[in-house]
Amino acid sequence: MSLKKQMLKSKPVCKVTFRVSKEMAAGADSVTVVGDFNNWDPIETPMKKLKNGEYTCLLELESGKSYEFRYLVGGQDWYNDPEADGYAANSFGGENSIVAL
Repeated sequence: MSLKKQMLKSKPVCKVTFRVSKEMAAGADSVTVVGDFNNWDPIETPMKKLKNGEYTCLLELESGKSYEFRYLVGGQDWYNDPEADGYAANSFGGENSIVAL
């Protein structure tokens, strides 16, 4: 998994590329990125499966903010991003990944 950030000079947003490895997504028919930016909707932000088996998604998020997120693999397994900028406790006794822009 990885996060790639690209700040835009023309407007106050950052292009963030979320990527899930083929190992983490192995056997899954879908992967979504779920977080503050989509009101934790598990179907709103599907990731695209690449030919190499990885999943990716590009979002434009407002600069100067931090967002909590997780990956939902196969509609049932939740994963954090090991390359996240940080982690925050959630109400389910686990942690959410943080991307800081």
